Amino acid sequence: MVAHFYLTESEIPAVGGTATLTGAEAKHASSVARLRVDEQVLVGDGVGSIGQAVVLSSTPQLVELEVVALDRHDRPARTITLVQALAKGDRDELAIQAATELGVDRVVPWQAERSVSRWNAAKAERGVERWRSIVHEAVKQSIRPWLPEVGELASTKDVARLASDATVLVLEPAGGVALVDALTTPGRHIVLVVGPEGGISPGELDALTSAGAHRVRLGPEVLRTSTAGPAAIAAISALTGRWA
Repeated sequence: MVAHFYLTESEIPAVGGTATLTGAEAKHASSVARLRVDEQVLVGDGVGSIGQAVVLSSTPQLVELEVVALDRHDRPARTITLVQALAKGDRDELAIQAATELGVDRVVPWQAERSVSRWNAAKAERGVERWRSIVHEAVKQSIRPWLPEVGELASTKDVARLASDATVLVLEPAGGVALVDALTTPGRHIVLVVGPEGGISPGELDALTSAGAHRVRLGPEVLRTSTAGPAAIAAISALTGRWA
C-alpha cells in the first residue's frame, strides 16, 4: 500500500529533522486520514525533495514529522509549460489536473477569443487560486517532487512572447507538422498551447506563428480541450526521454 503523501509549506529538513504540516494539510492529515504517532508517511516540499517520515504528533492545527530518509530530485532540464485556454464547465480544470499528474512543470490560463468562460479581474484571481488548488492535489495524487507553477491569466500577446526563448507548439488538428517532427531543437523548453472548444481563431494562429510558434498535430483524431494537452505531454515525455 502506498503511504499517505503530504506537502509542507517549507523545505524539508535533513534526516533527523522535523517537518511540519499546518493549515488545511494538518487538518486533513489529523482529522480525515487520522494519522497517529509512529505512523509512517511520505512528505514533499514541492521544490524537489521527498522524504520518508514518522509521525511525532498529530493535531488538526499541527502535525510534526521526523524525517528518516530523504531523496532530492532535480527539475527536468527541458521543462514543459501548458498554456490552457479557458473552457466551459470543468474541462480546463480536468486538463490541468491530468497534465500535473503526467509531469507538466507550469500551467498558464489563457483567455482565448473563443473561450466561452470569461474571467474579469476578480474572477481571474479566484480562478488562478482554484487552479493552484487543483495542481496541489494532483501533485499529492501522483507523488511528484516538484509543484508546478500556475501563471497569471494570459492574453494572446503574452502567449506569443513565450516563443522568444522556448519551442512553442500550438496544437491544431487541421494543420502543421506531426508533434514528433516539431521536437527538433534540443534543450529548449517546450510550451504547449491548447485552444478552447471552438478552436483557436485564425487571428490568434497568425499571431502565434508570426512570433515563431509551430502548428502541430497529434494524430488523426480530434481531441477535446480537456485531453489534448495531457495527451501531448505524455507523448513529449516519451519522445524526449523524460520518462526514461
